[in-house]
Amino acid sequence: MLHHLSLGVHSLDRAVVFYDAAMAALGYARVWSDIRPGEPGQAVGYGLAGGGDKLAIKELGVAAHPPGPGFHIAFAASSRAAVDRFHAAALAAGGTDNGAPGLRAQYGPDYYAAFVIDPDGHRIEAVFKGPA
Repeated sequence: MLHHLSLGVHSLDRAVVFYDAAMAALGYARVWSDIRPGEPGQAVGYGLAGGGDKLAIKELGVAAHPPGPGFHIAFAASSRAAVDRFHAAALAAGGTDNGAPGLRAQYGPDYYAAFVIDPDGHRIEAVFKGPA
């Protein structure tokens, strides 16, 4: 249904450090960049290598205001190990823990996820739904 989603960030430099690490841990890559130092409107896009973007990060140049409670983005992971890598990479790249990797039985018997908050306050999740 969705083609892609865009998030506004205060600093593209800071955001790409975070998203390059977090997305790589899930097997996603930066698939395009519009980086023009000193100019407004810079952005990057992430998706599967060789494909189009599913997530775009756009520099606002002002403080970002993430959506309110209840909104988050969930990225598909290929395994529980990928969820673990995502969580570790996101925290190492400036994210904040919002739920350590683990089973979330309230969502299903095989729902394995981790939750982080990016440097701009966006809530993101990595999830794998399958047996260990």
